Amino acid sequence: METLVPDVLQGLLFEHRYLALFFLTLAQGPLAMTLGGFLLRLDYFTFWPTYLVLMAGDLVGDTLWYLVGYHAGRRFVVRFGKFFSITETTIAKTEEVFHRYTNRILLISKITMGFGFAIATLLVAGMSRIPFRSYILFNAVGQLFWTGLLLAVGYFLGDLYVHFNEGLHRLFIFAVFIMVLLALYGFGNYLRKRNFNNA
Repeated sequence: METLVPDVLQGLLFEHRYLALFFLTLAQGPLAMTLGGFLLRLDYFTFWPTYLVLMAGDLVGDTLWYLVGYHAGRRFVVRFGKFFSITETTIAKTEEVFHRYTNRILLISKITMGFGFAIATLLVAGMSRIPFRSYILFNAVGQLFWTGLLLAVGYFLGDLYVHFNEGLHRLFIFAVFIMVLLALYGFGNYLRKRNFNNA
């Protein structure tokens, strides 16, 4: 049984690996990008398909949040905001900063993706009826760098993993991903507070 589960998971990973990565990116972009780089180093993926799938997944997610803001706006925040750590106060502060630095905020939102501020920014973009062409263009530019950076981080961690003693692999993976998530969360909070305090 112990050998069956890894074999099944590996088979599924190889058969549907890019599709799985796409949906993981929709749910949690930074984690998917870091994991993509990690698995790229272990030869589960190849570079260009991985990079393009991560780009597509995150930009589709951006588009969905834009559409939610465009069509539902504050109704969504009132009913479901608590599930995404978004309040009406967060939206109000985001709107204040957003209207002063629209293009800059769209780029910064890629760096804080998945930690509250980015989702609020994407919602506000839709609520403010920002032209979709401009919206997706600035998100795509930020996405180019953000995806490449996290892929590189994951690839570096994968390289460390390859050189670790086999008995420490599981502990290494757990510890590294906890540290990456905490670092991304802390950096996202720092940028959010900095932009709100400067508003």
